[in-house]
Amino acid sequence: MWKNLAETPPDVIFGMNQQFVKDTSPSKVSLIIGAYRDEEGKPYVFNIVRKVEEELFKEQLHKEYLPISGHEDFTAGAKRLVFGDDPKLLERIATSQSLSGTGALRAGAELLHISLPKETKIYISKPTWANHMAIFKQAGLVNQEFYPYYDAATNSLDFKGMMEVLNKAEPNSIVLLHGCAHNPTG
Repeated sequence: MWKNLAETPPDVIFGMNQQFVKDTSPSKVSLIIGAYRDEEGKPYVFNIVRKVEEELFKEQLHKEYLPISGHEDFTAGAKRLVFGDDPKLLERIATSQSLSGTGALRAGAELLHISLPKETKIYISKPTWANHMAIFKQAGLVNQEFYPYYDAATNSLDFKGMMEVLNKAEPNSIVLLHGCAHNPTG
């Protein structure tokens, strides 16, 4: 079975992380992978995360399956956190809980594929994670175009370049936008 699988190309972001690990500078800081680190470069878990983990452990919660769309209190809270408390807006927004960023992308890609016309274009940032194009392609969203995201000269968002591409997008196009890349809860 494994011999029939094509080898995927190297991941640029993980390659950058390998360069970081090899760098001997004592003042280096990594903003690459999206995980907080301590002074020794080990994953850092926030005290509040540890506290909540302890509280959840003490509660001895049941292990029942969640509804398909996730834990209702969690999804409702996440929706309010992102979009505010306007009831007219919130009633128009569907929220679903998923396992991991990759799992969320795959579920979202499947939903978009069955809900939108076949020729719908998805705009993906450059750079992005190496698996993003494949996730959408495997789900049937093959009309893909990159938009500029990072300006190496200024070490910041290439907002002008991004908007030049996205302003030309057809109505109902899909835009994969990275809101944040940190994983503080481990």
